Amino acid sequence: MEKYSFTQPPHPYWLASTSDTDYPVLDRDVKVDVAIIGGGITGITCAYLLKKAGLSVAIIEADRLAQGATGHTTAKITSQHGLIYNKIKKQMGMEAAQQYADANEQAIREIAGIIEEKKIDCDFSHQTAYVYTERDDYVQEIETEAKLAQELGIEADVTTEIALPIKIKAAVSFDKQAQFHPRKYLLTLAKDIPDDNSYIFTQSRVVDIDDENNYLLKTAEGKKVAADKVIIASHYPCYNKAGLYFARLFPHRSYVLAVKTREAYPGGMYITAEEPGRSFRSLPTEEGEMIMIGGEHHKTGQGADTRQHYQNLAAYAQEVYPDAEIHYRWSTQDYLTPDQIPYAGYFLPSTPNLFLATGFRRWGMTNSMVSAMIIRDLIVSGESPWQNLYDPSRQTIAASSKTFIVENLNVANQLLKGKLSAAPADPTDADIETGEAKVIMIDGDKVGAYRDEQGTLHLVDTTCTHLGCELKWNAAEKSWDCPCHGSRFTYEGEIIEGPTVKPLKTGKEQID
Repeated sequence: MEKYSFTQPPHPYWLASTSDTDYPVLDRDVKVDVAIIGGGITGITCAYLLKKAGLSVAIIEADRLAQGATGHTTAKITSQHGLIYNKIKKQMGMEAAQQYADANEQAIREIAGIIEEKKIDCDFSHQTAYVYTERDDYVQEIETEAKLAQELGIEADVTTEIALPIKIKAAVSFDKQAQFHPRKYLLTLAKDIPDDNSYIFTQSRVVDIDDENNYLLKTAEGKKVAADKVIIASHYPCYNKAGLYFARLFPHRSYVLAVKTREAYPGGMYITAEEPGRSFRSLPTEEGEMIMIGGEHHKTGQGADTRQHYQNLAAYAQEVYPDAEIHYRWSTQDYLTPDQIPYAGYFLPSTPNLFLATGFRRWGMTNSMVSAMIIRDLIVSGESPWQNLYDPSRQTIAASSKTFIVENLNVANQLLKGKLSAAPADPTDADIETGEAKVIMIDGDKVGAYRDEQGTLHLVDTTCTHLGCELKWNAAEKSWDCPCHGSRFTYEGEIIEGPTVKPLKTGKEQID
């Protein structure tokens, strides 16, 4: 297979096409009704809805707004989350499938309504969404999903042709779905949040939550936010005192290319039913229309050289569109739950003022809105029509015990393999080239070593500061990734994403 030359580091179009935000660092102690940890789509939406309901809010974001998972999404606003509805029906019953359909269809309408009300210029457009298959053995599943979706009130149908240059066996279509530019949408919403005792603080990482007397959030810089209620919307819970969420959330990465072709894109959003997953949607840009092609998901910190996933997508893009030119590429991280339903609601049954939203399984645009609506309703009125389905402590997770056991055995195996694996004895023996990283031994300790383009060797302790797993090098993103729970660090040891709240220990910056 031809190797494609990627000379520039990965960078998502959503970030390239919008300016950085300049919200302040938390530099003083504040008190609000609701504190929200995380400034992505879930956190911003929660803050927006709660402030409209008359509550004072504060978003505390470790980086800048909408730059994490939200800034690396494919941004499909859809209730079609793969072939999900028949799985829910089999696992939880028809009522649960109906609630999931109602919640996500309502989320589409809510997002569209906000965009219309506020006249947000965010490249929003309604699209038909398709799950398609090129294999005979998926045709029955496609037909079953379409019939069930119709029963649930979704405008669904079955077809044997799609507008892409791909021959298929069958596809299920959902009408009145949508797509948009997530940062253009969210940064407009965020402007309504500060003022009237409400705040947005960025570059302020919450490292501790004191729950002895109401809630007191503490940042790495020692500043505090006092709140009656707290929402953890940080992609992965940063509160590890209870809940055992590290054993109930499983991190996966996936990849995206934005390509330009002479062939006009026919419209629609597409995803395969089978593996390896592939997805398509249009991308309006100032350079003209592009096509987003995604796929290649795998567990974080596990599998092949991550650069190969970009290579695989590039080869596939040129197979479908022979003249495709790659303009952007990026990857993202998502968390999956054992039963594929997100967690949104009370952190625990015993924490009526602590809330959680996570586990969106690559479908964060609608599920973030659903989560925000559930949490708003629980805070404002004490109940939500979808709270039992999304309840983080729901008993139906037991029906997915096989997934739970398999995933946690994988974590245990990764932890053991990392501790037992050997490494070269010193940096000289490791022979680390420019742009390369290896795990080496120094004075009996494992050390991650990366040599940058200037020849400087950066050394970090490869023990994850979350629960002690051994990190793996991600060559595509130049990061150290945890194969157990998904924490990621720069080659200089700084946190890219949690669950960890502590950077890596670093060694001396240069070894001659």
